[in-house]
Amino acid sequence: MLDPKIYTLLKLEELGSYTRAAEALSLTQPAVSHHIKLLEEEYGVQIFVKGSRELKPTAAGALLLKYAHRAAAISEKARQALKDSVNQIERLSIGITPTASDLLAPQVIAAYLNAHPNMRVEVVRGPIKKIDAMLRFYELDFAIVDGVMPGGRYSSILLGTDYLCLIASPDHPFAKRSSVTLDELTNEKLVLRPKAAGTRKLFEGYLISHGRSIQDYRVIMEIDSVSAIKEIVAGNLGVSIISHNVCHEEEKSGKLAVVPIENCRMVRQLSLVFPPDFQHPELLRELQAEYSRRIG
Repeated sequence: MLDPKIYTLLKLEELGSYTRAAEALSLTQPAVSHHIKLLEEEYGVQIFVKGSRELKPTAAGALLLKYAHRAAAISEKARQALKDSVNQIERLSIGITPTASDLLAPQVIAAYLNAHPNMRVEVVRGPIKKIDAMLRFYELDFAIVDGVMPGGRYSSILLGTDYLCLIASPDHPFAKRSSVTLDELTNEKLVLRPKAAGTRKLFEGYLISHGRSIQDYRVIMEIDSVSAIKEIVAGNLGVSIISHNVCHEEEKSGKLAVVPIENCRMVRQLSLVFPPDFQHPELLRELQAEYSRRIG
């Protein structure tokens, strides 16, 4: 279904070399060059910068590559859909941001699959930037994200709201406090999500809006695992600022202490995000109902 020349273009971009692309495609190097020349003639553009030591696309070439990725994803989905139709199987690819993956999202999806035995799901976990790119290239059908997707390209359904909180070990002095101040946090060892994480951006944005900077604080570790952060904090090796919903169970069991930050409100959303042409709105409504049931 996919034009072989487009497949050659994508392989060339992936490997960055005419020689390596030719080997991977079992073609000669002149054949690879001919495919690229035919594409340039067909679309009337120059795809790669001439004379560059590295294989670098022109502005027009980057645009063509964008749509080539989309065409490849659609072609693969069509191939899989036709195969699945024979076996009466429906298949979806769902993106989940790291914090959302700890906010009941996997359990909600599993409950849906339990009620729909002919459905198969691939879950892709990644930051919002990656999820956005995969949605644009039709590599994902929809996503469950915490925070706001960029660009205004998608429709969305709100699952719920959440807020960031300070967590500490029950043995930490903060655990006995009714609240702490931002000034007091400057003396603490902070364990935070990476800079690209939505919760980290929300926290840093809050600091900036109050005339502060993350450089004012002792960030001893950055790690992209909410579970690891909770374990480190529970061991009294530092404190953290994370989503309240991801530590709700640990708070109830007494494993972690949740302490308000004085006069602080850092609220975020958990949403289902999907392209306007998504064909299964009833699925999204079922997921929304299941999520509401679980947090209710």
